[in-house]
Amino acid sequence: MTQSIQYALVFPALMLSTLGIIQTGVWIHGRQAIAQAANAGADASRSSDGGPGAGEAVARRVTDRAGVRNVAVSVDRRPDQVMVTVTGTIPMFIDLNLATVSESAVAPVERVTTR
Repeated sequence: MTQSIQYALVFPALMLSTLGIIQTGVWIHGRQAIAQAANAGADASRSSDGGPGAGEAVARRVTDRAGVRNVAVSVDRRPDQVMVTVTGTIPMFIDLNLATVSESAVAPVERVTTR
């Protein structure tokens, strides 16, 4: 009888901690994927032949493969630098208002010079 009570108390706590570990791993993976998408988009947009469309396409491709939903990509290309912001929703089991993540990357625009 006491073992049944012990299992009834320990098992839910064990399952909750296991779910929390899995949830944390999924969140970290999604956040890293969004950061990588922003960096990849900035790299694609900063080249002399690249443009905002190239950066957005690369960023969306990265987030699609990672399973991020509701992706919004913003590319701001100026003469000297490019800034890419990627916002997306990470699929979570329990939403604690941590599912929406936004990451930005800034890179200098490549310029062709002659000496």
